[in-house]
Amino acid sequence: MVAWAAMPLVKPLRALRYDAAKAGPLDDLVAPPHDVITPEKQARLLGASPYNAVRLVRPDDPDEAAGMLDDWRQTGILVRDEEPAVWVLEEEYAGADGTVRTRGGLAARVRLEPYELGRILPHERTFQKAKDTRLALLRATRTKLSPVLLLHEGEGPEPLSRPPDLEAELDGARSRLWRLGEPAVIEQALERIQGRLIIADGHHRYETALRFHQEEGSEETGHVLAVLVSRDDPGLTIFPTHRVVTGPPPELDGRFRLESLEGDAAAAIAALDRLPRDRAAFVLLRPEGAVLALADQPGLDTVVVDRLALEGVSFTASAAEAEAAVASGRARAAFLVRPPELADVEAVALSGERMPEKSTYFFPKLTSGLLFSPFDE
Repeated sequence: MVAWAAMPLVKPLRALRYDAAKAGPLDDLVAPPHDVITPEKQARLLGASPYNAVRLVRPDDPDEAAGMLDDWRQTGILVRDEEPAVWVLEEEYAGADGTVRTRGGLAARVRLEPYELGRILPHERTFQKAKDTRLALLRATRTKLSPVLLLHEGEGPEPLSRPPDLEAELDGARSRLWRLGEPAVIEQALERIQGRLIIADGHHRYETALRFHQEEGSEETGHVLAVLVSRDDPGLTIFPTHRVVTGPPPELDGRFRLESLEGDAAAAIAALDRLPRDRAAFVLLRPEGAVLALADQPGLDTVVVDRLALEGVSFTASAAEAEAAVASGRARAAFLVRPPELADVEAVALSGERMPEKSTYFFPKLTSGLLFSPFDE
């Protein structure tokens, strides 16, 4: 395996972060990344603090976010580290089964490179409209506001016994951060990052940052804020991303082996999980009931559903939310799927293929607002 620490792929950063003495408790300041902020959650975060990061990562207007960011820096709400560092991140959360898990990673800057170079690889497609929205925000703020989650082949960071430098809880996930600023310690931490990097979450953020860098063409815009996690980390969890549709559901007769199901969405998921992974499958939820559909061919569930050419698609990791949308009439149908396994993600990325958009949901999402990284290094 190749250690990238000897190469300029991963670097420390001079983080921009909240001064709790002026901004208030960090729990009130952090937010999820842009793509999972519902209107209800946004309203709650806006009410939590006038300095909550949601005002930056999901603003009404990019220029307003840029002005707010500049004002917070001038008034000391946000302060800049004088010296570069990397940060050990520990995220403690409860999975869907109730088991408490911990995911460990290293926050740093990662050089932006085209996928064709083969050192940073995607595993799913992206939406152009979403990238256009993020690009406008990036041009205005010139700051990396949310990190990208990357997987590598090496070891995770060594655990630290001292109290964390930063700590915050968001939606049941507790993030703890330790700053590593000594050059020798930074080098040791970076040496553990090895092999090619696979984007687990944040494809839109990565591709938008790369486009911005290609527009600017400067060394200062050449890196993205990232958290690098070992592929062997026991805390890696992938949730499914179900499809909710407002358009007419397609006819499935003759295309799949069908079985009517009784019970709620949880029972449907249980039936789906009992199936072997050698063939694609999904559950179609309609007002008149649920149907388990088993494909004749191998493959991922989201790939088979994607071929159905659905109309008016939205996404959720919650089967209960998908069921409620159908029951209320807000959706005409929902397609419940199983999450890809980590081996599937690796195989797709290394083969140069891509899954459909929103095929994976690495849980928990990385918290925004712990560290920001301006494009000026």
